[in-house]
Amino acid sequence: MKVFILICCFWCFSAISQTCLVDFDETAQAQEFLDNGDGTVTDQILGLTWMRCSLGQTWESETCTGDASELTWQQALQTAHGYKYADKLGWRVPNVKELSSLTERKCVRPAINEIFFPNTPSDDFWSSTPSVIDPQRSWVVAFFNSSNSIKEKNLFVFTRLVRNVD
Repeated sequence: MKVFILICCFWCFSAISQTCLVDFDETAQAQEFLDNGDGTVTDQILGLTWMRCSLGQTWESETCTGDASELTWQQALQTAHGYKYADKLGWRVPNVKELSSLTERKCVRPAINEIFFPNTPSDDFWSSTPSVIDPQRSWVVAFFNSSNSIKEKNLFVFTRLVRNVD
């Protein structure tokens, strides 16, 4: 019975942990990011500073704690407006290309570099990019598997903020 419980616990743990392919090159390479020591990282290639945690989470003891908030697209945009974090203003919801740059395509659940973005929900995140064919929808990036799609703006989705480097 103890062996069965141990196997079940291992299976449950492995089912929720990140899985990465070893034969693929990293797409979100560690050397691209600079840890700013304040809960943010800078993508040195794109010149963007990212919050390490999703909105709703707290940067604490080198990790993201708490539950990420799910917001509608409008709520995400409104929350970003005037948001102050790490003593900086200018935070915004990233466009779909910027947000996609964080995806680690060799990994799933989540498809992101967990060293720099720990405890990221393996789910959709809002971009600021609206759909050109349907004004009721906007683009999201799925950190489950690195895919992009459009979702209705009134759905509740996770958000990570970005700002341009000064």
